[in-house]
Amino acid sequence: MTLSNSTRASGLVRRRVAVGATAAFLGLAVAVGSGLATAASAAEPTTLTGIILGVGADETQRIVTWYSSADTAQKIQLAPTAEVVNGEFPASAVTFDATGGANIATSGGFNRHATITGLKEHTAYSYRVGAEGTWSPAYSFKTQDFEGDYDFLFFGDPQIGSSGDIAKDQAGWQDTLNVALTANPDIEMLVSGGDHVETANTEAQWSAFLSPDQLRQYPVAATIGNHDVGGKAWEQHHFTPNTDRSAPYYSNGNPASNTSGGDYWYIYKDVLFIDLNSNSYATSQGGGGDEAHTAYVTDVINQHGAEAKWKVLVYHHSIYSPASHAKDGDNKTRRVDFPTTFSKLGVDMVLQGHDHSYSRSYLIKNGEKADPNEQPGADEVVAGPGGVLYVTANSASGSKYYDITKPDSSGTSGAGNGADPLNPGNYWYNSVENQEHVRTYVKVQVRNDKLVVENIRSAANGDQGVGSIVDKVSVHPYHADGQDIQVNVPAPAPGEFGWTIDGYNGLVDLGTAQERDGSYFEANGKINPILVSDSRRSLAPWSISASVGDFQDADKKFSGSYLGWTPSLLDGGAGAQASAAVLSGYDDQGPGLSVSRGLAFAEQGHPRGSAKLGADLDLKFPDSIEKGSYRTTLTITALSS
Repeated sequence: MTLSNSTRASGLVRRRVAVGATAAFLGLAVAVGSGLATAASAAEPTTLTGIILGVGADETQRIVTWYSSADTAQKIQLAPTAEVVNGEFPASAVTFDATGGANIATSGGFNRHATITGLKEHTAYSYRVGAEGTWSPAYSFKTQDFEGDYDFLFFGDPQIGSSGDIAKDQAGWQDTLNVALTANPDIEMLVSGGDHVETANTEAQWSAFLSPDQLRQYPVAATIGNHDVGGKAWEQHHFTPNTDRSAPYYSNGNPASNTSGGDYWYIYKDVLFIDLNSNSYATSQGGGGDEAHTAYVTDVINQHGAEAKWKVLVYHHSIYSPASHAKDGDNKTRRVDFPTTFSKLGVDMVLQGHDHSYSRSYLIKNGEKADPNEQPGADEVVAGPGGVLYVTANSASGSKYYDITKPDSSGTSGAGNGADPLNPGNYWYNSVENQEHVRTYVKVQVRNDKLVVENIRSAANGDQGVGSIVDKVSVHPYHADGQDIQVNVPAPAPGEFGWTIDGYNGLVDLGTAQERDGSYFEANGKINPILVSDSRRSLAPWSISASVGDFQDADKKFSGSYLGWTPSLLDGGAGAQASAAVLSGYDDQGPGLSVSRGLAFAEQGHPRGSAKLGADLDLKFPDSIEKGSYRTTLTITALSS
């Protein structure tokens, strides 16, 4: 049996998605002058600088941006690294045409960008930019599995030049990348929190920021900071996918002005990322203000939220931070304008910069602490409906640090900066605050059923060595009253499979299905136990039943009828009797669990008490199902007289 990857159309097509209900639930310049001058100019080689590898619309794409000293037609050339011999690209190398324009006067030259498409998973690629006779050096990157778990890194405010010593700031930035990527060589993406440079259009600072070769080896998702926004250099250096560059997303409402702006989104495997230009926050400046951003986030999530398991926002101005910007008026405004919308849309995490210190919020719902009892520094948190984690990253270069400031009496919700009742030295909204005047970076692990966030030192602090952890938390998502069930379909030969049950209502992971008899796949697991308690004097009958919808991975799906089960009593009581087994529809051509089926029941007059119900799941489906990671939701219904 062979399972092949699905063929993608030219537009963005996503795979894996959790669906279901919950229970009782991108010219030519003419030079005028003497022939001698023109000939001399023509003899000058084209210089290509500032090359940076950026994220694309999804994991099959990358966008490369660079500067050129000449206004000539240019492109990207790409080939599998294994086919590049002695630096020579093969005849089969593909090319992608670049577009761009003239830079502003202070930057000089021209900017170019092109989008690499059609990448395959588990492949090392080499690329170069320019044209025949004027190619840049070759750089390489690798793709990994286009499904499943992955890690990315988040960096706060390199702000090269803010210390007054560009070389020093560059060295710190380079060292953080060296440390982070030596420790995490298989990281899949680098996300910035903005403020790449101190002065928006100072190219010496941009050259220092772009100097690390890692920025040509790992895709970068760039964010506009307040030190970046005051010129066009940010836009010239970063071309981003799915970007709305209309007036509302520029602070002055004028995209043609000498400023940078725009909001953008992309999906990388299981995460929908939305990046906002938080410099545009007040309509009095001419832009659309915070309302434009919340409308943008709403629209993107409504259109694309179902294409990913997680929703992560990134913008520069931290609204829940611990240092000098915590009480800024503009941040207090954002703190009122943003959180309720983010909660209602099911945002899982917000990554921020600006305050040059580290903080991790409590789970925040509608501008308030979601659970008053969530303890400071908890290393495991479970997000109820609307709970959002906000993370502020410290300086990744060490160019500037801000010291933590103290709470006041302005309140413990909304725009307030009052003290945390459980930890009065912190603001009410922060579970962890940290400033050691030591460079750090944030590592985010994206897993099936949790996000793991770590703040890690990239320089030593006394006994705390390089690579030591400042803070770590696992964030588990809200599952409501249903149970999400996932199975990984392999291609073509299956691997291992397994299941886990946590102490909370976690993902029921059926693992990787195994091929049987070269004709079908099979996966097994158990539902999370269900506890039934009945203390009524009426001793009325009761029953528990459940059903599933289609297993779905974006536009791919297969019927829930292929799932069957064998109910069981884990602990007897309350007169509970296990219902009959239900065969997979693959076995009997029946509806399986695609229709409501009994799990357990008790008859009239049963004794009072409790019972713990379980069921072994049996999933069998044809080998024609495409590779993917499919989910459905088990909808549970309780009935009683």
